[in-house]
Amino acid sequence: MKRRSITTPQLMFIIGTRAALAAGVALLISNRLRPSTRNRVGAALAGIGGATTIPAAKILMRKTTLLGRLGLSS
Repeated sequence: MKRRSITTPQLMFIIGTRAALAAGVALLISNRLRPSTRNRVGAALAGIGGATTIPAAKILMRKTTLLGRLGLSS
């Protein structure tokens, strides 16, 4: 398994995208709010979470450990 090194703000961004997607899907399948409100808010959160997945994945794909950047990893 490869080791990745990311900063705290990057980690919070990745967690936030996952949380928005999960909250949107949860609202879409729940029955707690009025249907029109639930659908609008759920779709917006799911859309934001889905759209920000690509930048979050790019953060993880390009980040390596300091030793890896220096060419010293095994």
